[in-house]
Amino acid sequence: MRNTPSFPLNAWYAAAYDVEVVQQLLSRTICKQKVVMFRKTDGSVAVLEDACWHRLLPLSLGRLQGDEVTCGYHGLVFNAQGRCTHMPSQETINPTACVRSYPVVEKHRFVWIWPGDPAKADPALVPDMHWNDDPAWAGDGKLITVQCDYRLVIDNLMDLTHETFVHGSSIGQQAVAEAPFVATHGDRSATVTRWMSGIDAPPFWAGQIRQARGYQGPVDRWQIIRFEAPCTVSIDVGVAEAGTGAVPPGGNMGDARLSDRSRGVNGMVLNTITPETDGSCHYFWAFARNYRLGEQGLTHQLREGVAKIFREDELILEAQQRAMVERPERTFYNLNIDAGAVWARRLIDGLVAREQPKRTVVPIRATA
Repeated sequence: MRNTPSFPLNAWYAAAYDVEVVQQLLSRTICKQKVVMFRKTDGSVAVLEDACWHRLLPLSLGRLQGDEVTCGYHGLVFNAQGRCTHMPSQETINPTACVRSYPVVEKHRFVWIWPGDPAKADPALVPDMHWNDDPAWAGDGKLITVQCDYRLVIDNLMDLTHETFVHGSSIGQQAVAEAPFVATHGDRSATVTRWMSGIDAPPFWAGQIRQARGYQGPVDRWQIIRFEAPCTVSIDVGVAEAGTGAVPPGGNMGDARLSDRSRGVNGMVLNTITPETDGSCHYFWAFARNYRLGEQGLTHQLREGVAKIFREDELILEAQQRAMVERPERTFYNLNIDAGAVWARRLIDGLVAREQPKRTVVPIRATA
């Protein structure tokens, strides 16, 4: 019996940061599909299957000349649409000589590709990560290739109680593990909201509000995690002077739109996770802030600081993946804190199921 895929193909996946793609060949595996990317002379990006039509040598081992790729084995040339434009030692080009070209969109500082049915590649479906290039925000991020199932990263992001135990020296504190939360969901999204009132700020946030606002003392803290199927998680985080309105009326059941954060510091942790194989993924992340916007030194400091925090996650996730491989018969148990992750997985499973071929049921007729 064929195993059900763990990810849908009809979706936009981040393949690279925009600055990674230049007028050189860049290879990467996206959803088990090997692709080669390059920036054309007009500045746009082309993405092709990374295998020559002739003998399957990866095109990424060839060379880029203008907007065409020359295979490094026998010299076949392919244009940015994947069509062969030259074959050595013959004038007639085989009309079937082409490689797959992928739909591509550049948005929010990422290069997104669609590995599924190209007819369904609607640019409007690119996940919203506008904070990454919004002039009202400043930030930067990195790419980590993690040796684990991409869904483990989503589980990690949807339940931030792990901060207390994994990130205790930076952003973690007992208040996160003990605070009540609200989990909601829609057709393509799931949200976990947590408000914490009158607490001591953890080291990371204590430093941020002291430097940005000159404040030291109790804070109100918030975490609003939003998952967008299949692979994107944006997390609205921050602290403000206790009692100044950052925690909206109604406490944990309050509406974030009623929150007054003017006496605090606000960040957006942007995450989009692209499956590489069944046991590895490309984890693109960025941290954006809406304070001290012109300070590039702070942007660098925050990027490197968050990178250390995510390195702690990477160690946990890869150890978890190894344990899963060693115990294939074991299944996960869920706690209340897993509500957001459970809904995220259900949404992913729904997208996968819709792509599976429908079975034809042949009725059995009784015979006399």
